[in-house]
Amino acid sequence: MTVPVTAPATAPQILARCRELVRPALTVAVERMHPWPAEMAAFSFGWSEVGGAPVPGPGPGSRGKGVRQALTVLCAEAAGGRGEDAVVGAVAVELIHTFSLLHDDIMDGDETRRQRASVWKAYGTGPAVLAGDALFALAVETLAASRNVHSGAAVRHLAATLNDLVRGQADDLLFEARPWRGPGAVSPQEYRSMAGHKTGALLGCAAGLGAVLAGAPAATADVLAAAGRHLGVAFQAVDDLLGIWGDPRVTGKPAHSDLRRLKKTYPVIAALSTDSPAARQLVSLLASGSPLDDAGARRAAGLVEEAGGRDATLAEALRHLDSARACLTSVPLAPAAVGDILTLLPFLVDRRM
Repeated sequence: MTVPVTAPATAPQILARCRELVRPALTVAVERMHPWPAEMAAFSFGWSEVGGAPVPGPGPGSRGKGVRQALTVLCAEAAGGRGEDAVVGAVAVELIHTFSLLHDDIMDGDETRRQRASVWKAYGTGPAVLAGDALFALAVETLAASRNVHSGAAVRHLAATLNDLVRGQADDLLFEARPWRGPGAVSPQEYRSMAGHKTGALLGCAAGLGAVLAGAPAATADVLAAAGRHLGVAFQAVDDLLGIWGDPRVTGKPAHSDLRRLKKTYPVIAALSTDSPAARQLVSLLASGSPLDDAGARRAAGLVEEAGGRDATLAEALRHLDSARACLTSVPLAPAAVGDILTLLPFLVDRRM
């Protein structure tokens, strides 16, 4: 008798499995909120329209991959536990991620998110701040109230991450006031540190929480958290590429959106760190301080690429992916779950541009 060979799960299948595991608990958590913030939360998750009408089928706002919640589930499995043990952590991470997006869109003035209006644009700035605060509080309460015997350690793990998030966001905002070149310019290393806090911290938290809730040794949880942090920096690097060269049909934002807003992202910083004619032309274009029009944004994008900023950013993403892989092979882990995580890594940074 021939035993059929089961094909390995694809990245979309892995993400879908984890979303299906987490979604019921996430829905229950959101339903505990005050009805108005709950409506805004449901809108931000893509579950409803403005006003609360349900979105039939997979609506335009529901296309978030669920990367962080998947990492929490998979890292619990990698550490020898069950994915179900980590659902409460996955819910907390997803709530914190959504809180950070609501506030980030306000700070950056982004009017769209996942091809629909951002929450502040749809409901107003004050209500969006309130909804973000409510999601933050709900995440901490959800984790603290868990019956998991490791919930205390999990709350401490989340609290440290929240401090990292604030630090990263503060640095990102402060970068806006710094010059493009010269002694006060943002260096690639400073940007890398900011990305490690702003984006890497929550992915690291997602991975580490799974291990903590599964009862893994501290050393295992730390290694998985480090892998998640490296993945977060890689993820941010690709986001920066998409912010300049992303396909608007995929990103939901205009072409060259980050350049139009004169945002200091890794491709621009890497380009300006070179002593090249293209870098000198680029700084002259950006130093006016005025938002760029279509022609100016196209010109700036070409100069960033000519000065090596695009290649440097892609290399940065690949370096951190390699570091994440190295973490996953440095401690004993369940092979099947590690295989799923390794399947996700290239998928998460290979997004359309």
